[in-house]
Amino acid sequence: MQQSVEALVKVLESYRGRDKVIRTVCYGSQLVGGVLSRKAEADVSSQQLGKRLLLFSAQLSQCRTVLRLFDDLSMLAYSHSYGTGTEEEDACVRWISVLTNVADQLYYPCEHIAWAADAELIKAKSDKWWLFSTVLWGSSLLLGILRSLRVLLLLKKKLKGNERDGGGTSRSQLRGQMQGEVLSILSSMADLSNAIHWMPPGFLWAGRFPNWLVGLMGTISSVIGLIQMSAGDSEQTGSA
Repeated sequence: MQQSVEALVKVLESYRGRDKVIRTVCYGSQLVGGVLSRKAEADVSSQQLGKRLLLFSAQLSQCRTVLRLFDDLSMLAYSHSYGTGTEEEDACVRWISVLTNVADQLYYPCEHIAWAADAELIKAKSDKWWLFSTVLWGSSLLLGILRSLRVLLLLKKKLKGNERDGGGTSRSQLRGQMQGEVLSILSSMADLSNAIHWMPPGFLWAGRFPNWLVGLMGTISSVIGLIQMSAGDSEQTGSA
């Protein structure tokens, strides 16, 4: 019990970890709230609890939006350090990554303007800025999926080569990397389904997801993110 509490405290002490926990609780609340709200006719107390959880989820979403006001510089620093990806072995992975960084970099100011318009800090219509940010987010997710698929293909080729050469340690590492890419694809696909839902009506399944389904997709993505973060921290601890 104490170890679990200490692990949670360690996660919450970092910005990245805290954001992932808030995201998980946010979508988890939307999932449970959406399910309870569907039982409104059978149980009034469930309906009230469901509404409270949905309101709680909305507040956590606003919290994450405000916290992202300070992410521009860190994203800019990452984009600058990656540059044009000259260290990448594969040109396809390189340019997909560059385009992803561009989409991510443009996402933040669009979301900031939309938030400021909603908060009446500036005189502007927020709808188009929310649309821009959603399109950029969806583009980034789609590019991320394409990148992971390409990386998977390259890893499979390396794995076949190692099996012929009989490399044991490298094989386990390659399989671990492949599992990580598969998880990234699943996470991005879950988020992309929500991004499409938030597009204007008439585009694919835009606006058709009930609250519980949005919460489910977001929860799947968030839990995968926590798993990947935990795995990354374990690798760093093991190599230290």
